[in-house]
Amino acid sequence: MTDQVAQALLSAQAVQLSTDPLFTWASGIQSPIYCDNRLLMGYPELREVVAKQLAAKIQAEFPGCEVVAGTATAGIPHAAWVSSEMRLPMVYVRSKAKEHGRGNQIEGKLSEGQKVVVIEDLISTGGSSITAVEALQKEGADVLGVVSIFSYELPKAAQAFEKLGVPYASLTTLPKLTEQAQESGALNEEQLAFIKNWHTELQQKNA
Repeated sequence: MTDQVAQALLSAQAVQLSTDPLFTWASGIQSPIYCDNRLLMGYPELREVVAKQLAAKIQAEFPGCEVVAGTATAGIPHAAWVSSEMRLPMVYVRSKAKEHGRGNQIEGKLSEGQKVVVIEDLISTGGSSITAVEALQKEGADVLGVVSIFSYELPKAAQAFEKLGVPYASLTTLPKLTEQAQESGALNEEQLAFIKNWHTELQQKNA
C-alpha cells in the first residue's frame, strides 16, 4: 500500500524539492520538500488508487465509520471520492466558522453521536486536523480517527493527537516517499542526504 501511494504521488509530480529558497509551511516551518496532493485531482487513475487505499485504511483501522469528513480545502476532494467508494455520507470542516449566512464551520448533514473519520491530505504538525476534530466533537460527533495520504512523521503531531485522544494513520510517510523518489530517479544522493538531515533535525526540534 505504502509503495503504491508513494508512487502515485511521484507520478503526479506532487513532490517538489527546493533547497534555496526553502518552502514555508502554514505552521511556519521551512522545508526543502513540499507535498502538494491537490495535484492528484488532475490524474483520475492515480486519485482512484489513493481513494481506494484510504477507504481500505478506514475499513481496517476504523470499521465503525458512519460519516467521512474532509478538511477544507485540500481534504475535501479526497473525502468525496472516499465517501463515494464506501457509500457513506460526507461532510467537510472549515478552518473556522463562516462569518455570514448560517455561520457554519461544518458543512453537510451531521447527527449527534455519528461515528466520523477525518480525511486529511497531509499531516505535518497536525494543527489543521486537530482543529477539524475539535469542531466535529463540539457538534457531538464521535471522531474515531484521522487518516491522511501523507505524513512528515513529526513528534509534535503524534503528541498532539495523543493529547486529544484521537488516533491517526497515514498511507505513506516522508521516509518512504524519499526512498521511492530515489529509486525512481526523482532525487539524487545529495538531495536525499539533505532531506534526511533536515528531517532528523526537525524531529529533534519537535520532540
